[in-house]
Amino acid sequence: MAAVWAAAGAGTVLGGGLLAGPAAAHGGGGGSGNVWETAYAKTIRHAALDDPTELTVSEAAAAFRRRLLSPVDLMEAYLERLGTFDDVYKAFLWRPTDAQLLAAARRVRIDSRSTPLAGIVTAEKDNFYTKGIPTTAMSPVYADFVPEYDSTVHARMKAAGAIMMGKAAMGPLASGRARLADGTATTVNAWTPDDIRYSPSGSSGGTATAVAGRLSTSGTGTQTGGSITSPSQAQNLTGLKPTFGRASLFGIVPLTFTRDHPGPLARDAMDAAIMLQSFAGPDKNDPRTLGMPPVPNLVKAATVYTYRGKPKVRWSTTVGYPADFLTGANAEILPMRQSLLDTLAKVGCRVKEIPYPADWTLLSGLSSTAGEATNMFLPFLRKDVSLFSDRLPGFLNGMFRSSDNYMKMLQARYQFLRLVLDQIFDKCDVFLTGTVFDGIGLPLIAFPYGMGVDTTTGLPVPRGTTLGAPPFGEERLLAVIAAYQAVTEHHLRRPPDPTVRAAAARSFTAPYKVPPDYDATDET
Repeated sequence: MAAVWAAAGAGTVLGGGLLAGPAAAHGGGGGSGNVWETAYAKTIRHAALDDPTELTVSEAAAAFRRRLLSPVDLMEAYLERLGTFDDVYKAFLWRPTDAQLLAAARRVRIDSRSTPLAGIVTAEKDNFYTKGIPTTAMSPVYADFVPEYDSTVHARMKAAGAIMMGKAAMGPLASGRARLADGTATTVNAWTPDDIRYSPSGSSGGTATAVAGRLSTSGTGTQTGGSITSPSQAQNLTGLKPTFGRASLFGIVPLTFTRDHPGPLARDAMDAAIMLQSFAGPDKNDPRTLGMPPVPNLVKAATVYTYRGKPKVRWSTTVGYPADFLTGANAEILPMRQSLLDTLAKVGCRVKEIPYPADWTLLSGLSSTAGEATNMFLPFLRKDVSLFSDRLPGFLNGMFRSSDNYMKMLQARYQFLRLVLDQIFDKCDVFLTGTVFDGIGLPLIAFPYGMGVDTTTGLPVPRGTTLGAPPFGEERLLAVIAAYQAVTEHHLRRPPDPTVRAAAARSFTAPYKVPPDYDATDET
């Protein structure tokens, strides 16, 4: 598996282009020199000091430095919360023992050489290889798989000092919400812990629930078609899907060879920047990461810039949006979206409606993953199709894709990339979009902009959207969202805790089965 994955895709979908606005890139792969200089929060919220699980990565790192808190204090706070609510959230498939986690926290040394991730508690999606620890992708296909080495992402985060709280639940083989082979839903959305019907989204739903539910400070996920951005929107997080090739896929259970992306699910733009800074960059084990522009100072990009004492976007930026961003919104969403545009203008962005180019609908809908996913799992399909459970129809569908069909899909993908670069990003620097950029490898950041009401449960839930950029536009995305979050408080909202009633109810009621018509289109 490792050899196949390391050798795959010797080229890269995207290469070359740098943004005109941000300064020339420097550093890379974990960030050296003064890349962490502005990563430490200047102020720490009182609520976060009262309850350490409320600390962001940036706040916790600052608290460690100022000796206001130790990594052991932080770990003890998380373990207390897990002891109370773990059976309700069901965010993790595997965790070290409490004693092992406390021992890891005691080994952390905070000094001038430490990174901001030293002592930080993370949740890692269960498709990231972890040496000697089960890595199942929550599927019977990998039920007994224990890797002999770490994924590059996990190894780099571990080297930076992060402590993995556990392997997070996920949609089986990276599709949809977390569930068992028989379709029984497991993980709840942290915002509706009393009602499992409201999806945590997927496929990185376990990570999202852990971070939003204050069971970890931050976490990792993967995205092929919405699996970082969708759970982030569903659970009030800031999720960053980097440009294809910006971060290594070595040691990650793959879904496709050309569309998978690892990235962070975090509480805010700064935390997302710290996470990506720690593991982005070239990796000799993944040729798709080679020959890319150096990793820039993402932390600086996410540092709030002020002009005359007021938060402003760091670089002159035009934010584009399609007409249906407003006209297609319902009565609940429309005021939130209009407020978002007004706030972006307030922090110095130029906001501009951009019409969809001709053939947008046709080309954006042709980037299927079915054939690629089937090819990756063909040996397993030949061995025992029953292992794929409810994922089987999708994988079988890929068997009927001809090489001619696949080549036409690839041609359409590159035509769509050209369309986006020539007719969208010639008019704006960033663009409010959905997951259509996944197929062409462009970076996306998801973030919250308000609260709504779920029509099924009647419960209040977060609402959010996604901003996209040209290749290697992570700096610009982080700068825009950092400015937006500096003047809003949507990202600071905390979900309600589960009730005792909820914990008891889940113990005695019949399992909740994912409905047959559950749409996981944007959750791979």
